[in-house]
Amino acid sequence: MIRLSCTLLLLTTLLGAQEPPKSAPTEDATIQRFRAHAKPRVVTQRAPLGAEEKNTIRRFKEAKPSVVYVSAIAPAQDPRTLDITKVPTGTGTGFVWDEWGHVVTNHHVITVEEGGRRVRDVDEVEVTLADGKTYKGRVIGTSFALDIAVLQVFAPLEAMRPIPIGRSHDLQVGQSVMAIGNPFGLDHSLTKGVISALGRGIDTGYNTRILNAIQTDAAVNPGNSGGPLLDSTGRLVGMNTAIAAATGASVGIGFAIPVDTLNDIVPKLIARDRLEPPRMGFVALLAYEAHRVFGITRGLVVKEVDADSPAGRAGLRPLEVDADGRVKTMGDILLAYQGRVIENEGQFLAMLELEPPADEVVFDVLREGQVIKVTLRLKGSKAVPTSL
Repeated sequence: MIRLSCTLLLLTTLLGAQEPPKSAPTEDATIQRFRAHAKPRVVTQRAPLGAEEKNTIRRFKEAKPSVVYVSAIAPAQDPRTLDITKVPTGTGTGFVWDEWGHVVTNHHVITVEEGGRRVRDVDEVEVTLADGKTYKGRVIGTSFALDIAVLQVFAPLEAMRPIPIGRSHDLQVGQSVMAIGNPFGLDHSLTKGVISALGRGIDTGYNTRILNAIQTDAAVNPGNSGGPLLDSTGRLVGMNTAIAAATGASVGIGFAIPVDTLNDIVPKLIARDRLEPPRMGFVALLAYEAHRVFGITRGLVVKEVDADSPAGRAGLRPLEVDADGRVKTMGDILLAYQGRVIENEGQFLAMLELEPPADEVVFDVLREGQVIKVTLRLKGSKAVPTSL
């Protein structure tokens, strides 16, 4: 018995004692153990900024004070109190055109729509500068055909820094460009890309086409409308206007109105409000009014006629209403102009902008259930930009 015990002791000594296995640490224990190592990471040193990066940063800083946030303001009635208040109806981007406080943006930025139809343009806007200060502005010039609007901003002139103007006729596909705007309300956002194509035609909401548009892959989204497209030297080469996307967001195909077009049209809008169609002497119902009141979806309903004007002398008949505003006699409905169908007042004004009227123009007119032709003789009529 003693010999067996000695033998077991010897074997145990030679083979070594077998300790029981240790259990793995718990998750909580692991977490607590590693908390002790919490400290800031060592910063990896970067190489100096490249020349292209430095140029982009510089051009953005230079251009930022010239880019503004535009909010269209329209009156609205509170259904409970019936009080008239002013509410924002849309937002976009603009840029300072000159040292006299003029800002350029897209016409559709200052348009009020209901159910996809243009109701009217706003008269008043709020413009927020890069320093965050907001000022009142007014729409002083519009082009339906080219989707351009000019605003007068009542800010201190020293706060309005005009954007440098470039040229667009000598642009080349592949050139670097930068877009600055307020996509989805994110003010002064910068995107970068190249000119993807030149000479594109893009449709407006008034059945017109803007020719020679610039196509770019710099990301533009809702809210970028009216913002500047800059070349690599920071000069304005276009105004971002449209995107080609069914989703309504950027897919790398954006379009800009070329700066050569802006440099031709904007001074005319500042000087004369519109591109001076000759005075025809009638006022039409807005399309949404004609649709709401009479169910008319196409053409112009003549609302008022100046007797001493081409329209008055040609015998155009206006809408007649009684003292309570009820319709007594339907006015003439202008269906076509010079053989082309009239969709709405915006599209009609766009036609006049793109093609100056001849001395005589012919309307197809719906009157008392019959379509007749009425000729307006415009020769010698003075341009009056506030009426048709």
